[in-house]
Amino acid sequence: MFEVQLLLISILSSFPSLSLPGFIIPSDFFENLVKSTVALFVVIDPIGNVPLFIALTQNMEKDERKAVSKTAIVTAAALLLVFAVAGSQILTIFGITIYSFMIAGGVLLFIVSIELLTHGVWRFGIGIGTGREGAGESGVVPLAFPLLAGPGAITSVMISFQTTGLIVTMLSISIVIIITYMVLRLVNPIYKMLGRRGSMIFTRIFAVLVAAIAVQYIVQGAKHLFS
Repeated sequence: MFEVQLLLISILSSFPSLSLPGFIIPSDFFENLVKSTVALFVVIDPIGNVPLFIALTQNMEKDERKAVSKTAIVTAAALLLVFAVAGSQILTIFGITIYSFMIAGGVLLFIVSIELLTHGVWRFGIGIGTGREGAGESGVVPLAFPLLAGPGAITSVMISFQTTGLIVTMLSISIVIIITYMVLRLVNPIYKMLGRRGSMIFTRIFAVLVAAIAVQYIVQGAKHLFS
């Protein structure tokens, strides 16, 4: 049995990649895919973003919340794909670094936290248009950026593209985005369970956590930017 295992290992080692007509699958393809997907999932943290999504959409109807989630998902996916492929070139053209992105994202998140603490709702984007149009526009900021496609996620996909290639990066983004969309679709039952009063309390508590995350983004960005 042991000799058979050694024989199989020697045979597999003689073929560094799996080949298909017109396509070559590297031997470490699935390993890289799992690593990239897990890393991006942890950074985006769709489950952790559910409370903020509830806070931002608590005054919306069910259809409006669905429109917001779709807009946020599509925008986040587009941003991640663009920055994965051309992120380094974009930053170079404008003469900025990823740490500047961290500071900008931190400032946006801090503004969101102040809005949630003082007003209990994200007012910007609401009232721009009507129905699904207005709700969809409010899903871009802060849901798509900087929460879903934030500095951490952008950095993750840029590194993934440089180390594992385009196919692995695109697949990992697709997998995480699909999971995130499925999680956001569960917001309605959660909101129904919490009720309006419970959602308001939840919003105020989570706003403090968002402020702390924002400060951490700003501190880390400034630390690397001015060191």
